[in-house]
Parts: sequence; structure tokens; C-alpha cells
Amino acid sequence: MIKNIFQSRKLSGLCVLSILLVSVTILLLTNDTIDLFPYFSLSYLRRSSLSDIPTSTPISSPTNDSLSSPREPPVNQTRVDDHPSDQGLELDWLKDDKEWNVSLKIDWRRCESPDYIPCLDNTKAIKKLKSKRNMEHRERHCPEPAPKCLVPLPQRYKVPLPWPQSRDMIWYDNVPHPKLVEYKKDQNWVRKSGPFFVFPGGGTQFKDGVIHYINFIQKTLPVLEWGKKVRVVLDVGCGVASFGGTLLDKNVITMSFAPKDEHEAQIQFALERGIPATLAVIGTQKLPFPDNAYDVIHCARCRVHWHGYGGRPLLELNRVLRPGGFFVWSATPVYQHDEGHRNVWKTMESLTTSMCWKVVARTRFTKVGFVIYQKPNSDSCYESRKNKDPPLCIEEETKKNSSWYTPLLTCLPKLPVSPIGKWPSGWPERLTDTPVSLLREQRSEESFREDTKLWSGVMSNIYLYSLAINWTRIHNVMDMNAGYGGFATALINKPLWVMNVIPVEGEDTLSTIFDRGLIGIYHDWCESFNTYPRSYDLLHSSFLLTSLSQRCDLMEVVVEIDRIVRPGGYLVVQDTAEMLKKLNPILLSLRW
Repeated sequence: MIKNIFQSRKLSGLCVLSILLVSVTILLLTNDTIDLFPYFSLSYLRRSSLSDIPTSTPISSPTNDSLSSPREPPVNQTRVDDHPSDQGLELDWLKDDKEWNVSLKIDWRRCESPDYIPCLDNTKAIKKLKSKRNMEHRERHCPEPAPKCLVPLPQRYKVPLPWPQSRDMIWYDNVPHPKLVEYKKDQNWVRKSGPFFVFPGGGTQFKDGVIHYINFIQKTLPVLEWGKKVRVVLDVGCGVASFGGTLLDKNVITMSFAPKDEHEAQIQFALERGIPATLAVIGTQKLPFPDNAYDVIHCARCRVHWHGYGGRPLLELNRVLRPGGFFVWSATPVYQHDEGHRNVWKTMESLTTSMCWKVVARTRFTKVGFVIYQKPNSDSCYESRKNKDPPLCIEEETKKNSSWYTPLLTCLPKLPVSPIGKWPSGWPERLTDTPVSLLREQRSEESFREDTKLWSGVMSNIYLYSLAINWTRIHNVMDMNAGYGGFATALINKPLWVMNVIPVEGEDTLSTIFDRGLIGIYHDWCESFNTYPRSYDLLHSSFLLTSLSQRCDLMEVVVEIDRIVRPGGYLVVQDTAEMLKKLNPILLSLRW
């Protein structure tokens, strides 16, 4: 059965399917170091996970009774010894199996912080920056060589609450950062209640709550059609991501992003809640998304000076917004009329007009004030401008897969012509219809169909029922080498979401993923990912590691996987047997 499923992939005879499912259980002790004691349990399918420990998990929004319920017992944590040079790990497993004979000694050390993000916490590089004016210090600065340390758990870390309860409340001990509670106490972002952080659905612009706000946007511009015409949304400066979390109920998936800044742990809150989010900033470089990707972009007091830096931040939104797409800007210049706000409004009016954006709706109420712009769907307006500033980009500036460490544009990309430039089908039809980005490429369309069929079979015949994955505990998922998004498509009926990652060194299929109504991001797996530790329940790697190991240190990649996956989470690897032989001892040394 497995052989038949993968024949359509036309894999080399030397490339065999091996699916390695590993579950990491980190056994907590009372301190925050790791002690690699010589007692291990190994299973290629599943190890005991934290979800097996009895919990006092609430099953509804918090009440007085649930908030006073006893805490879940702390989970024992593995420790890194304070003197790693004196401690090593000797593994000599499966001596009778020549294929999997393992003998490995690794001296693991402990990272300094439970929230360590290597490419965003490189203080040495940040101190050397000549300027921080345009948020350069919030951009990626990866250390060289990459650190090979293990991130400790916060003290008293607990099994995350299951979805959908986690959208409304999380354990305080898992993200013990109370600064936002005080800083945003008048805006109802988050409050502490007993052992929990609770998220009431408020926001800086959500005076009557986020549900009312979202419905009011729809009422103001009915053509938006949440969950039908509009499927993929980008929320800029998202706070704790209540906007994106609420839109999930309307079949809209939102990529919420914000920088790692003084708004302590806002993206960490979002991911712990189970809401799609990533760390990013509109500074001097492009966002890691393709051109013409998002149906709607939203900013509610997101603290981005759109007219600053020569208008580059707004030009970046124009780049990633789909032709005919909408930008919802909810901010004080829309409805306040003092001189300072009027000047900002006039500047925005001038810039958006030069970009051929048109205002399609505007409200001036102090409770819910916003303007909605629409991007043109053809180049005709660009060509008819008297003052062609900003100019149209030349082709080299807008080539595919050019959003990784690339400076922001100072020009307008030419819009794709029909049929590529047309709006995708309504949801859910767009998930399986031919993506508009493939309409001119017959061979790609055939590969797309084969990939969709392949993953439907693999998921239903193997992944869902044959790997001992407790799918009821899986909500935050990442596909490390997503291709056309077939893996995520096969999981679409599960109560989870998938971050589809397209490696920058491979084929650029990220536009196809967005055309399907899914979300994704570019990344180079030789570097650390822009997310907090313990963000994902399951990572999936399909034929990625063999090619990756040709230019990266496999040990560093595995350490990054260990950082991202939650305790009790899973890694599913599909690769050659040769690669799994290299991978196996590293994972064993990490107690997977």
C-alpha cells in the first residue's frame, strides 16, 4: 500500500520511505537545568507525552469555580548540567540491529533564557548597528555559528490548554510575562485571573469587543464576505491576536505578526492560545511573503508609520496585497481632527492616491473608526498617472522567491495579467481549484494535482491512523517543506492550522499556497525560525533534511526543531534511510 502511494512521486530507487515519529517528553525537576541521566524510553511511534498526565484543564471559558480549581501538577523537566564539560551521554542502542547501531556522545548545554530566539536575541550584533531608526534592531541578526544549546522550560510549565479553550485562557506559568496586563489594562487585551491569563477579546480599537468590530467591518463593506471571498488575512502589529483568533470562527485564517519589542510576549501569547502568528517587523527588509498573497491586510493602531521611510512600509503592504485586495486601517488619523492627525491623514491620502489605491469605505466614529482602501487589479491606473512616483518596478526587482533578506521596494510591482491576476475562487472551492498562479503552467498544474492526491492518500492511510499520534492534542502544526500545501490540505477538516514553510533554496510555491487559501512563509532552515520556543505541537519534514544537510549542520537543525516543538509534541520525518540513520542518534541524545 505504501509503495503504491509513493510511486506517483517518482522517487529514486535509492530513496526509500521512512517515517520516524518521535515524541519528546521533558521530565521536569524543580530547577531549570538538564541532567542527562541514563534512563530512557524509546519508541519510533510514540513516547509518553505530557498529555497523559492528569490535568485540571477547564473545559469552558473561565468562571469563578474554574479559576479557583487546583493547579495541574508540574511536569518534571529534563536538565542540562551546570558543568556540561564534565557530563556526556553515552548511547549504545540496538546493538543487534546493524542498521541502527548507535553510539553517540554529545555535551549539551543550557540556553540562558526559556524564551531564547537566536536570530532576534543576538545582542552582540544589535549593539553594533549604526542605526535603529527604521527598526533595524527588530530584524533578524543570526549568530554565527548557530548556538547548540537546549532551551529550558519555564518553572512550573504545564500542558497547554486544548483548543478552543486556549483561545480564551492560557496557563500563566507557561508565559509568565504580566507586563501587558498593566500596560493595556484599559483596553482589555489580557488580564490575570488566578493561575490563568484570560483574553476577553478587547483591543486598542475594539471598544465594544473584537466580535462587534469584525461584524462592523463586514457591515460597512459587505463585499468583503468573511470566509467566502476573503480567506487569508494579514494582521499587522496584532497584539495578542484576538482579531485573527476570532476570524477563525468565520473560516478566515490570519497571519498575525508583530516584532519582539516592549509589548512583552504578545506573539508568544498568540501561539500559546493556538492562533497563527509569527515574529516580524516592517523595517528595512521585505516581509517573508510572496507578492500578491493576502486578500485583506488589517492594521488597528499597529504603530507603523506608513508614510515614513519614503513610504516604503506602505509600498510593502501593496506588494503582498492581492490585486483587488483591501487594506483596513483603524487608527486615530481616520476620525480625529486636530492638526497633527489631519497632517497624517493628508500624507496618507497623497501616498495612497499615488499608488492608485481608492477609498471604498470610511467610518468616523470614535468607537470604531477605520478606512478601507482597495488595491487596483490592473496597471491601467499606474500608466495614467501624471506624476509616476513611485515608479513601476523593473522585472529584476520583483522576481520570485526574492523576499528573504531583501531591501524594501521603492517602486510598484507590475500587476499580473489575467488569468493569473484574477481573484481566486470562493472558499472552500479555492482549496482544490487550480491556483491562479498555475493557470499558465500546465506541467505545474499536473504536479499540483498529483501532489494533492498523494497527500490525501498518505494522510488517510498512514498519518491519521497508523502513527499513534494523538491528534486531539494537535493544533499548531508546521510543514517544514510544504511544496504545494498538500499536507495542510489533507488536514483541512481537523481543528488545527498549518504554517506552510517554503525553504528559500527550493522551488518557490508559496504563491500557490496562498492561492489555495492557506498561509505560509519563506525560511532558510540553516538559520533559526522567527518564533518562540514551545510554539508547535507537530513538525513535519518531507524529504527536506537530505538536501539541507548538504549545506547546513544537521545538529543545528535538530536543535532548532527541539526548540520549536512543545514538550509532548511530535516530529514526523519522511526521508531516506541513510538520513534517518544520521538523525536517529541526535534525537535519542535529546531524549526524543
